[in-house]
Amino acid sequence: MTTERNWAGNLTYRASTIAHPESIDDLSALLAAGGPVRLLGSRHCFNDIADTDGTLVALDRLPSVFEVDPTRTSVRVSGAARYGDIAPRLEAEGLALANLASLPHISVAGAIATGTHGSGDAIGSLASAVRALTILTPAGETRTLARGEDDFDGAVVGLGALGAVLDVTLDVEPTYEVAQHVFEHPDWDAVLAEFDEVTSIGTSVSLFSRWQRTDVVDQIWVKQRQPEAREATRESLFERLGAEAATSKRHPILGVDPVACTEQLGAAGPWHERLAHFKLEFTPSAGAEIQSEYLVPRADAVAAIQAVRTLAGQIAPLLLVNEIRTVRADDLWLSSSYGTDAVGLHFTWKPDEPAVRALLPTIEAALPATARPHWGKVFTLDAAEVRSRYPRWEDFAALAARFDPARRLVNPYLARLGL
Repeated sequence: MTTERNWAGNLTYRASTIAHPESIDDLSALLAAGGPVRLLGSRHCFNDIADTDGTLVALDRLPSVFEVDPTRTSVRVSGAARYGDIAPRLEAEGLALANLASLPHISVAGAIATGTHGSGDAIGSLASAVRALTILTPAGETRTLARGEDDFDGAVVGLGALGAVLDVTLDVEPTYEVAQHVFEHPDWDAVLAEFDEVTSIGTSVSLFSRWQRTDVVDQIWVKQRQPEAREATRESLFERLGAEAATSKRHPILGVDPVACTEQLGAAGPWHERLAHFKLEFTPSAGAEIQSEYLVPRADAVAAIQAVRTLAGQIAPLLLVNEIRTVRADDLWLSSSYGTDAVGLHFTWKPDEPAVRALLPTIEAALPATARPHWGKVFTLDAAEVRSRYPRWEDFAALAARFDPARRLVNPYLARLGL
């Protein structure tokens, strides 16, 4: 047995071994050996989605891929590459991605497989930027799927159930600059009354609360592409909300040293140095923590926030911070924003998993019945209920059965979901 753990330290992998193939031939031979197998990314999942009783396979030692298309509208990268590593290379090419998650430390394949996202009313999840991907199935067959082809929309957010994602082709655009502003203590009632205006006031907007108070939001972070045309509108909005602009750099968790955070106070900089909350060279967020997240259709967002607000007294003692973000709709079958613009309620918990798991059913019961849990974070919803919230679940199950008929990738996590 291994004694390897995930990034947050709340999970010890049960796998008998972790393999690091150094070539596609090595990987093919490893898969040909048979037995249960799962793919391991940057270990930023908080549940056992990546674990197995057999062999964990990390692709971090495969030859690196970074190829800009001649049209300069896409880039093909290794599935194991981290966003924080490819972003500076894109910037050097004068190119950019439309969005980043709060952490640049996560791998491309792992992020898209779990539907991970950043924030922005007009911006989709990281998976929505995928133009094509190459998968090596457990049987050793190489499959390349491109946007618009059969199976593509089912394969992108694939939960690791189809095979090893060797490379991913991502949409890119010309580089741009972003400025980041932080506003403190806006009135919650006023924010909810103007929720659509608040979340649309920047390219990317995040609301942070520790729920130690229910009358005011701790902070709102606004990331804005430059040049900006709505500065006066933004200032007027936050004045109406009773918010004040931060006068020094902030961390999402108030009281924590913000040295790890990307630059704020309106200083414009390259997209990859502002869209993430944390810098690549630092341990992100709190380190030892547990995370949960639920995404609801935008129409249910205010009701979902109000539900959490009513539970503040139970949530606050276990909470490091709650972040609320927005995601544009997409057509990817297992995306949390499939078919609907979505609002995510993300909880970063103190590292007390038994207490968190004891509280989650209360939160899940209070949220609208449309809430979809993030695949890579801790949730307790019944599997049948989770499946019911994804209209294409049965189509995905059939796709997974075609890619992995021997069910070698079906681990306890997927089995619990009924795959």
